Amino acid sequence: MDLSWLSSPFALLLITLFVIGVLKIVAVVHHTYFYWKNKGVPYLPNSLSSFITSWKFILGRVTIVDHFQYLHNYFPDAKYVGIADIMSSVSVLLRDPELIRDIMVKEFESFPDHRSFIDLSTEPLVSRNVFNLRGDRWKEMRNTLSPSFTASKMKFMFDLISECSHNFVNYLVDHPEVCHAIETKGAFRRYTTDVIATTAFGISVNSMKDRDNEFYIRGIETIKFATKPLMMVKMMLFHACPRLAKSVGLSFFPSAITEFFKKIVEETIRAREEQGIVRPDMIHLLMQARDKEGAGVHKMTLDDIVSQAFIFFLAGFETSATLMCFAAHELAVNQDMQDRLREEVQQHLGEGNGEISYELLSKMSYMDMVISETLRKYPPSIFTDRLCVKRYELPPSRPGCNNAIVEPNHILLFPIYSLHHDPKYFPNPDKFDPERFSEENKDNILPYTYLPFGHGPRK
Repeated sequence: MDLSWLSSPFALLLITLFVIGVLKIVAVVHHTYFYWKNKGVPYLPNSLSSFITSWKFILGRVTIVDHFQYLHNYFPDAKYVGIADIMSSVSVLLRDPELIRDIMVKEFESFPDHRSFIDLSTEPLVSRNVFNLRGDRWKEMRNTLSPSFTASKMKFMFDLISECSHNFVNYLVDHPEVCHAIETKGAFRRYTTDVIATTAFGISVNSMKDRDNEFYIRGIETIKFATKPLMMVKMMLFHACPRLAKSVGLSFFPSAITEFFKKIVEETIRAREEQGIVRPDMIHLLMQARDKEGAGVHKMTLDDIVSQAFIFFLAGFETSATLMCFAAHELAVNQDMQDRLREEVQQHLGEGNGEISYELLSKMSYMDMVISETLRKYPPSIFTDRLCVKRYELPPSRPGCNNAIVEPNHILLFPIYSLHHDPKYFPNPDKFDPERFSEENKDNILPYTYLPFGHGPRK
């Protein structure tokens, strides 16, 4: 084989660049995986084992629950553990409720943001929503959206949700043959599709009746795509090589999904403007924010509005369907709890002449206990995070350890599922027990060990 080409200047340049790249990667990985060892902080001592476990998770060989249980249980007496997470970021896994309170609430100014993998210009559908925004843009968007959740707005949305419930139940009553054996995840996904469509996008859909409507189909496509291993690889590429990802036009979701949601919001806004429709929902608030003028006011664009509507869909569609699935399962296998909840519902139906109002639902104490316990045992998010923006000193993780300095761009992780399943905080954690959240018992729950939606201003 003729290898003379290897001596050419171009080949030497390629080889040099390759060697420099490999050395750079090795240096970054070595720094990340041995960072906490050099700081005297409890860390996963076998960096190779940690590395392999992370990649098993990325490749779907280990579930995210098992991955975080492994991290959480490695040092059961430590307040926090130094780790290198799957994105090769220097991270701290917090285990102590008091520290969690400090980071999420008391020291919020030092940890105000979530980690983000993409910039605003790369993928506006994902990057411009209230979850991923940072700093003043996040505060501004949060203040814009907060009025959506006042009592009066919630009551209005309740009527919309109630209409979706009637459509859902009426379909099952009219089609008793489907009730002999029903795939609950699929059924509840159709219900949550209808709810998100009407409360976030301002359009009416009946997915039980119109089974192939585009809104539902696109929703299923989004969820399936978001859970593929390819999505994890994309996140890593966005994180490690943002310029490369942008230059090749890489996007989180297929263009058909992005264009669909953009078209829906555009058409909704146009119809409201042309017909003078005022509907006190999220789209209306965002339209009002778009029309604001003044110094220091960020001009709201269509991409901003689409991104907020999309994150409401993504966050509410699958998580709510999953919650209802688990609640239905637990009630099916715990007949006594099902009977007690049915009694409560029947009582309030009687008070409301066959209808459940917003006020009556708010009085259902056992319903609240069942939902709260479902969220404990099956939290919608396995973990959440905060990004450090200001140097911060953590107390010793264990007696005899050093204080740890968290630097800007370090990541703090909160293992929600692991806290919810720690027998120190919730005895017999695998047992479904709504009584944990009764009036007599709920004050016994240690603060910041129950975090189904996080805590603090980012809750």
